[in-house]
Amino acid sequence: MEVKNQTEELHWFVLKTIFSREMRVKRLLDERAIESFIPMQYKIKTKFGKKERVLIPVIKDLIFVHAEKKRVEEFKKELFLREGFEAYFLTRKEGYKRIIEIIPDKQMEDFINVASHLNDDITYFNSEDIELKKGTKVRVIGGIFDGIEGTLLKVKGKRSKRIVIEIPGVAIAASYIEPDLIEVLN
Repeated sequence: MEVKNQTEELHWFVLKTIFSREMRVKRLLDERAIESFIPMQYKIKTKFGKKERVLIPVIKDLIFVHAEKKRVEEFKKELFLREGFEAYFLTRKEGYKRIIEIIPDKQMEDFINVASHLNDDITYFNSEDIELKKGTKVRVIGGIFDGIEGTLLKVKGKRSKRIVIEIPGVAIAASYIEPDLIEVLN
């Protein structure tokens, strides 16, 4: 059995574009059969004096990509050569180095599960908007979010408690959860 090195393993990376090109990049990723995800949300927009409900990205300029690092790097090069613009890996600072952000599979799976429900009452926040250390760690048992783990919080401006799924430093999705479906984790 062949052992793969880390660059050949599938990981969830976060790519950052500029000038709202995330949907264009997603289309190109889809054409190459590279799995990607952009959380979307319906908004009411006015065009030519008429209001219409349109589906737009929740997090401007970010795309979550599930592939081998080498494949993502090749895609980034091709993007620049063919389309004339770049996409960058989202990084975090560790000491004096910049480390490419890798989202754990379970965390990304939970985030996608919550963020994919377009018609539900889902609220999105930046990482700075919520202090997650104050909440209780919980797991949802049953319903559409069965198995998702997150933090239970009271969100300002909302009457009900919400389960919050965070991708540290990137995004947070929150949705109302029935109290009967919540199991407290230690």
